[in-house]
Amino acid sequence: MTSITSARLDKSVRIANWAAAVAIFIALLAIFFYAPVEKTMGNVQRIFYFHVGSAWVGAVAFFVALIAGVLYLRQSSRKWDTIAVASVEIGLVFLTMATVAGSVWGKPAWNTWWLWSPRLTLITIAWLTYAAYFMLRGAIEDEERRGRFAAVYVIVAFVTIIMAYISVRILRDIHPVVVGGAMESAQGASEGLQEFSGLDSAKMGITLLISTTAFSLLYVAWMLNRIRLQHLADAVKDLKVQVTAYLQGEHA
Repeated sequence: MTSITSARLDKSVRIANWAAAVAIFIALLAIFFYAPVEKTMGNVQRIFYFHVGSAWVGAVAFFVALIAGVLYLRQSSRKWDTIAVASVEIGLVFLTMATVAGSVWGKPAWNTWWLWSPRLTLITIAWLTYAAYFMLRGAIEDEERRGRFAAVYVIVAFVTIIMAYISVRILRDIHPVVVGGAMESAQGASEGLQEFSGLDSAKMGITLLISTTAFSLLYVAWMLNRIRLQHLADAVKDLKVQVTAYLQGEHA
C-alpha cells in the first residue's frame, strides 16, 4: 500500500512540476510581451504582476496552513502537520518574493525602497510571526506536543494576514488597493499610481490572471515536492530504526 501511495505521489509531483514550468513560461511571455506598458513608470510596472501573484499565493499558503492546523487538532494526524509546515515554508518564500518585488516597484513609484506605512509594517509583522513558527517547532522535542502547539500557533498567526489585507482599506496608506477596489491608494495615491488606470484593463487583467495561476501551480508543485521529501525523510528514519534494532539484536 505504501509503495502504491509513493508511486502515485511521484507521478503527481512530475505532473505538477511540468504544469508549473509551462505555466511560468506562459506567464513570463504574457508579462513581458503581452501586457501593456504603463506610461509613467514604463517597464518597471511589470513587476506588479510578480508582486500581486506572489502576495496572493503567499496568503493562500498561510490559509492552507490554518486549515491543516485545525484538522490536526481534530484528528491528530501527522499528515496535517506535514502540510501545515510545508505550506508555511512556501508561504514565507512567496511573502518574501512579494515584499522584494514591492520594494523594487516602490522605488520608481514612491521614490523610496521602503515606507513604514500601516500595510508594510503589518506585512513585516506577518513575516516575523511566521518565521517564529519554526523557532517554536524547534524548541519542542515531543512530536505530538510540537504538532499541537504549532497547530494553535499557525491558526492564530493568520490574524496578521487578515490585518494586512484590510489595513489598506481602513487606514490611510500609500499602498494601492488591487483586489476589491480601483487601482488607487486609500490615501489618494501618487501621480504615478493614478496613471495606472490608463492601461488597457482587459490585457492587464488577463496577464494578472495568468501570472496568479502560474504562481498557484508553482505552489502546488512545491507543496507536493515538500510532502514527497518528508515521506523520504520518514522512510530513512524508519530504516535507521530497523537497522539499529537489527544491530542490537546481533550483539545481544
